[in-house]
Amino acid sequence: MRTRILIVDDHPLVLEGLKSLLADSGEVVVTGTVTNAIDAIAFLKNHEVDIAFLDINLPDINGIDLCKKIKDQFPQVKTLALSTFNERAYVSRMIQNGASGYLIKSSGKEEILEAIRQVQAGGYFMNVSFDQHIASPVSKPMPFLTRREKEVLVLIAQGLTNPQIAEQLFISVTTVNSHRQNLLMKFEVSNTASLIRLAAGQGLI
Repeated sequence: MRTRILIVDDHPLVLEGLKSLLADSGEVVVTGTVTNAIDAIAFLKNHEVDIAFLDINLPDINGIDLCKKIKDQFPQVKTLALSTFNERAYVSRMIQNGASGYLIKSSGKEEILEAIRQVQAGGYFMNVSFDQHIASPVSKPMPFLTRREKEVLVLIAQGLTNPQIAEQLFISVTTVNSHRQNLLMKFEVSNTASLIRLAAGQGLI
């Protein structure tokens, strides 16, 4: 079954560009395009949507607030921020409000499809970098995290030990340790401090 997409953007060129970019994909179907937040909410009330692409700069309600409204009213719909902005504050606020990823508008077709795949599978995707020494805004995508890995990551960031995390999530200490090792591997770091720093930089915690 193809992933159903709603695109929310007030620029006709972006809407048409994304639609044509995804038109010949066997994985995705664009079920609708709207130009503002009010129409987005109305569309979601009447149509089945898997992922909503949200522009941050909308004419009525900004994409950050819209993201929260969608999470509150339509928790089954995943959201992906789509923006020309790559400031850390925008990214962090979108993730805090429930977005599953953040895409720069200049992203290519394969990158967009990969984002859709990862988000639909319950992971995160991000292709924005805050490293001022890198000229390009594109960096390697955020690693795919399972729902449980995300929960463990948040609790690690709160300073909980493996036994405390195990008790809170009703899983064994061995399982927690396994999740912790997987997180270190996925973020390509060797210690918890680096893991927390990297996850915070990507707006995950």
